[in-house]
Amino acid sequence: MIVAFSISPTSADETGSVSEAVAAAVRVVRESGLPHELNSMFTNVEGEWDEVMAVVKRAVDVVAAVSPRVGLVLKADIRPGYDGQLTAKVERVERLLED
Repeated sequence: MIVAFSISPTSADETGSVSEAVAAAVRVVRESGLPHELNSMFTNVEGEWDEVMAVVKRAVDVVAAVSPRVGLVLKADIRPGYDGQLTAKVERVERLLED
């Protein structure tokens, strides 16, 4: 499965930035060893259901440690029997665009 998720702490620093809390969440994803990518809106992570959801929970937990309230947006592509789709899906579209 691929999960795209975004964690939003309700508490920001004095400039209104939430990047420190987001960085802590991304650190959890990186330390998981699962295939992942970061973009400006979401963090995408690929793996089996239980391992991906455990990573999302740990990421929420580290943000909750510094914010009294946390928002989570999650979208999942659940396709049993397929892996490597984090890059393969993009490659298929890019090949079609080459024509």
